[in-house]
Amino acid sequence: MKGNLFIISAPSGTGKTTILKEIIGHIPRISFSVSHTTRPAREGEKDKVDYFFVSKESFIESRDHNDFLEWAEVHGNFYGTSKQTVMEQLEQGNDIVLDIDVQGARQLRSSSLEAIFIFITPPSWQELKKRLTGRGTDDQTTIDLRLKNARLEMKDAELYDYVIINDDISTAVDVLRAIIIEKRCKNRRAPNGTPLTLADLT
Repeated sequence: MKGNLFIISAPSGTGKTTILKEIIGHIPRISFSVSHTTRPAREGEKDKVDYFFVSKESFIESRDHNDFLEWAEVHGNFYGTSKQTVMEQLEQGNDIVLDIDVQGARQLRSSSLEAIFIFITPPSWQELKKRLTGRGTDDQTTIDLRLKNARLEMKDAELYDYVIINDDISTAVDVLRAIIIEKRCKNRRAPNGTPLTLADLT
């Protein structure tokens, strides 16, 4: 049985990274697909852990060789998901989480690849502005650009299978965990064909 592919999108500052780290750290047999990007690493980020940080030239070469499952240009930087890595993991029965923007999600939605699409939103526009300003990693020009893009990204929320409002991190994590378990209950069976137990699913 193939693994499940979970597509997660959210505007910058929504808390998506924090939620995903909680999920990956506490649910077995699910992994995070590390994307390739041309943007510089932020303080504390590690190459091959948070992203594969590559040059624009290297990224374009991989894109032209059709190495990416999806790719997009976001905030002036390129992001892409390795096709080979994702397909190998799914074939092995492992669940995969893709953290991609709405452009990449559109590409995958129009493909033949089966996936579960989940959009994470902030509780309010004011809270999103507060989070982007408060994290202190971007200048005002970048923050304004992220807010402008967030308005456009939010318009795609209705196209997703699930929408999670992150007004509380622990609740948002529980909701995402419930979605993953529900999909495992629906799609998974043990190697001998019998239904999986709750312990197997979580």
